[in-house]
Amino acid sequence: MTDDEILEEVVRLLSEGVSVTLPVDGRSMLPFIIGGRESVILKKPQRLKKGDVVLAWVENCRYVVHRIISIDGNRVTLMGDGNLVGTERCTIDEVKAVATHIVDADGVRHDLYCLWRRIGSKVWWYLRPFRRYLLAIYRRAKKIKK
Repeated sequence: MTDDEILEEVVRLLSEGVSVTLPVDGRSMLPFIIGGRESVILKKPQRLKKGDVVLAWVENCRYVVHRIISIDGNRVTLMGDGNLVGTERCTIDEVKAVATHIVDADGVRHDLYCLWRRIGSKVWWYLRPFRRYLLAIYRRAKKIKK
């Protein structure tokens, strides 16, 4: 099965109300989700809000797991926590799931919206001009491959 086929099956299961645990890859959600080491637990979205981490179909071509940075009517703007610049846009209907928890490499489940993560993500947003340097330090400290 290709990645696209797997994601389509995930979306189908979510639409039926089944929660799905999906491994994540890449660095776009550092430091809050570590690609290649952690998974996210996804559920069908109910009411979306700024700050939610979601699985969305963006730019009519790919799925991403990124954070909602704004909602304007039917339009949703997303940005990965580990991204230095650049956003993606989609409609509310193209948001297929909300991530509720992270599962670490040891199989331990962590609430994605606990107090320290909520505060941390807000502080991280305001540190955008410094992310390049902070992420470089973080990757070296955690020995995360590029």
